[in-house]
Amino acid sequence: MGNLYLAYDYPVLGAFWTVMWIFLWILWLMVLFRVIADIFRDHTLHGWAKAGWLFFVIILPFLGVLIYVLVRGKDMGKREAQLAREQQEAFDTYIRETAAPSGGASHADELVKLADLKAKGAISEDEFQRAKEKILH
Repeated sequence: MGNLYLAYDYPVLGAFWTVMWIFLWILWLMVLFRVIADIFRDHTLHGWAKAGWLFFVIILPFLGVLIYVLVRGKDMGKREAQLAREQQEAFDTYIRETAAPSGGASHADELVKLADLKAKGAISEDEFQRAKEKILH
């Protein structure tokens, strides 16, 4: 019938070590790609410096990433925060532009103009109410 392997043939400590090594491998890949992304994100580095760091990180990955983090690690957080700020500002600008009425004026501004026209006698109460309903709906 051949060999039949059961769960107890793989000890708990072996499973723990396997999970730990998989976790460390995934963590290593995350750090590696974060360093590579930071190399390209940094606008103070010029072409040859970026190429040098990238070459170093790819050819000697463990040593390259370790040295990169030691030399330029403090500014990695600053660049990440700056990117997050720029993305948030772009998102806020997009929301403001999208949510604004097509004429550029808000509903409150249009209501103020209508109230002024009514106060000056340019429109009647009935016209004011109809225009107000259009603005609010």
